[in-house]
Amino acid sequence: MEKITPETYDKYIKALMEISGAITSEHYLEDILKLIVMVTAKVTGVEICSLWLVDEGGEPAKIRLKATQAIEPEYVRDRALTMTEGVVGYVATQKRPLIVRDVLKEPLFKEKEMAKRLGLVSMVSVPLQVKAGKVIGVLNCFTAQPHEFSETEVNLIKAVANQAAVAILNTELMVKTRVIQEELETRKLVERAKEILMRKRSMKGDEAHRWIQKKSMDSRKSIRHIAEAILLSDEI
Repeated sequence: MEKITPETYDKYIKALMEISGAITSEHYLEDILKLIVMVTAKVTGVEICSLWLVDEGGEPAKIRLKATQAIEPEYVRDRALTMTEGVVGYVATQKRPLIVRDVLKEPLFKEKEMAKRLGLVSMVSVPLQVKAGKVIGVLNCFTAQPHEFSETEVNLIKAVANQAAVAILNTELMVKTRVIQEELETRKLVERAKEILMRKRSMKGDEAHRWIQKKSMDSRKSIRHIAEAILLSDEI
């Protein structure tokens, strides 16, 4: 094999990076959330079901729309409310269901124009609760006709919501575990990539690490992708 120049080596790694890719862990959680709203809508017979999750990552904490089985762009667009806003904020903070016979007459309901366009009338909103009563989100069910949600119906939706909360927590735990594993694997890959650069390009360890970081920033690819590309280039 002929000697590879630094310029050719750089181009080769860039080409390998272009064909590398990975499925992000968030996609798995998104699928679970979509399944929850689809099953809930089918079981309860409601027009639209939506699921909101509490996001404590910012200040103040917010609650964000994460999934709905509705197909209208107006409803599925990304939305977020503070914990003191809207029906979902109320239900999340009060930790109890709220039944609304007419959303257009409910002061807490924030999106009356959207409800008019989609023909939504009544709703029940229930908290997604886990151990110790912690609320991680809210499940909304809307009907297209005036509807008095019975105690039995509310209890059914509460049971669905609680099962959904358990599924979401279990999924998030799996995601976190996977992220930790991927981080450890990435560190190992970077160390091996550094060794290759040190051998092929006569770099010191810190120089090799900076080279990988720069490639990552310049190409907007993850450090793991860069490391994997370097390892692939060494095997061929």
